[in-house]
Amino acid sequence: MELVRALGALAEPPGPTHQRLAEALELPGVAQAAEHTDLFGFQLYPYASVYLGAEGMLGGEARDRVAGFWRALHLTPPAEPDHLAVLLALYASLAEAEASEEDAAQRLLRRTSRKALLWEHLLSWLPGYLDKVNEIAPPFYRAWGRLLHQVLLVEAASLGPPEASPLHFREAPALGSPMDEGSGPFVDSLLAPVRAGMIVVRSDLVRAARELGLGLRLGERRFVLRALLSQDGPGTLEWLAGQARASAKLHRRLPRALARTSAFWTERADRTTTLLFELATEARAASSVA
Repeated sequence: MELVRALGALAEPPGPTHQRLAEALELPGVAQAAEHTDLFGFQLYPYASVYLGAEGMLGGEARDRVAGFWRALHLTPPAEPDHLAVLLALYASLAEAEASEEDAAQRLLRRTSRKALLWEHLLSWLPGYLDKVNEIAPPFYRAWGRLLHQVLLVEAASLGPPEASPLHFREAPALGSPMDEGSGPFVDSLLAPVRAGMIVVRSDLVRAARELGLGLRLGERRFVLRALLSQDGPGTLEWLAGQARASAKLHRRLPRALARTSAFWTERADRTTTLLFELATEARAASSVA
């Protein structure tokens, strides 16, 4: 479990021990502070609540669920209970406690807790997150993400499939439409991964502006996306639909061991793809009439 704990530590800002960890794990080069800040501070925030919460932001009900898991273990939740490094450290601690437990009933209880943590609060969001790491991260963090993905698959095979879908999935509202939610809330929901089935980061929106030939207004993602839609609604919707379709393809490729995770995220991304292409077609028809 030291491997799990080390991978979690590498999601933290680089410190004196990071180079030793990188060498021990045979990762390429060393972690750079600027690369860490860009990846984890501006692109892919390493918090479960961002990807599992209906708001697509830090905190909220998704973080409360993670904090509740800590309390169920009779532990005081840390300040950031859903941070990836903290969750991986907790997972390692549960595995070590299980291995050292002599009482069979207590050992089973600890194993059950570890399995719940793995499926409810790690594998519910990390496969898609790590796919995005592999897409946009520099070499050091791409290698880190691939190794973490492999380790999680080994753990999933060891513990077996979950008995039910994560509560995060069961409680997540589906993506609505502008008619249902209003244009503002609808745009916001496109940036909530658990609703849209895709992860759209800042660099994606920069690329969208470049590919569509639109002006880029720097700012928070919601502000940038609204600006792109205001300049070319049909084109931006089609671009987003392409992103959702690509995400669905990745979700389908997840290993069979992650069947529940794959099915949930694929369904969300497929629905988003269909809806956005329909909205783009309607928008083009409306603009041609006008």
